[in-house]
Order: sequence, then C-alpha cells, then structure tokens
Amino acid sequence: MGVLKAVGNLRRQYRQLQARLAQVGLIALGTITPRTIVKPDPKDARKKKTYGPYYQWTYKLQGKTVTVNLTKDQAVQFQKAIDNQRRLEDILRQMLELSRTIMQSTTVSVQRRVRRSRRSNP
Repeated sequence: MGVLKAVGNLRRQYRQLQARLAQVGLIALGTITPRTIVKPDPKDARKKKTYGPYYQWTYKLQGKTVTVNLTKDQAVQFQKAIDNQRRLEDILRQMLELSRTIMQSTTVSVQRRVRRSRRSNP
C-alpha cells in the first residue's frame, strides 16, 4: 500500500473519531459508589438491619476530594456522564496517536547532525 493511500486511510479513521467525539454527551469526572449500612435491629438485637443502598459521587476539585450524596436516579445519570468522560478520553487518545502518525508520514523530518569525533589537540 502506498504512503498516500495509507495516510488517506488514517485521515478517514480520524474523521470517524471526530464524528464519535461530537456524539459524546455530558461528561463528569469521579466515581459512583453504592453504600449500605448494616446495624443491629433496634427491635431485636440478634438480627441485623440493612439500610440503603445510598449512592455517593466522589471527585477531585482543586486537589481536594468532594463527596456528594445522590438519589438512585441521579446516580444513573452521573454514571452515564462518567462513562462518557472515559469514552472521550479513549477517543482523544486514539486521535492523538493518529495525528502523530499522519504528521510523521506527511512532513519532512529534520536531518540529524553528524557528530564529529573529538580529537585531542597535538
């Protein structure tokens, strides 16, 4: 396959990634964690009572960890946004790799200088 045809295929892949990028919805960083609390049953100390699940969204803001309690419906929406963020990062990583390959294939590289050997002065 010729260089031009290969570069054409790479550019086509890049355009496909651009189209996928435009389809990414809302984005968010962080993690959703379901929490449950198990305590002794106030009516019968021999039994345990489970509370929850409660949902927490944890993320970093200016170097500090922030935790927000969410409803189940909110947790679903935030998880979609987190998944979108990860999808976005993957698409950008692929675009970066393709960009580098395309540029290396289509630009003239700088010639490396030949190192001269050091000779001691007589």
